[in-house]
Amino acid sequence: MAERAMWSSPATEPSGEDVNAVTAAVLTASRLLVAISARSLAAVEERVTLPQFRMLVVLSGRPNMKLVTLAEQLAVNPSTAMRMVERLVVAGLVDRRVNPESRREILLRLTDAGAQIVDEVTARRRDEVAAIVAAMAPGQRAGLIAALQAFTEAGGEPALGEPVSDTLMLGWR
Repeated sequence: MAERAMWSSPATEPSGEDVNAVTAAVLTASRLLVAISARSLAAVEERVTLPQFRMLVVLSGRPNMKLVTLAEQLAVNPSTAMRMVERLVVAGLVDRRVNPESRREILLRLTDAGAQIVDEVTARRRDEVAAIVAAMAPGQRAGLIAALQAFTEAGGEPALGEPVSDTLMLGWR
């Protein structure tokens, strides 16, 4: 039913072949985006693993996050999150403090060094994507904007700069 709402009339509904062609194109593009992400993270691989970087990204969006909330965001159990946090605290990338409102809770936030890693990786990713987009014809860029906005909206992903709910995983930035 929701799929039908995206199309203006029954005459413009996609055929199975159209859906398959779009799916194949999106999967191919996703391989490129994963490769870009891997390359952007390669420069900091000595300092953080991919799961640790995901944690840093989640913390970059919400300072003073509770451990339980962080574990939920990462879809891991709290003990796993705590072990990851401990490694990042030792590395100087995350700071933990006792919650002044509830002494039994620990609040987590990025240190300046942790924020710098997130910023560096994000800048590398942005630069590589920008170079690819610059290689496209202007008309293709406009079409890509519309297509990607429709795709991310259909998938429930907020645009950059929009507030993110606690139920969404922030794997990308």
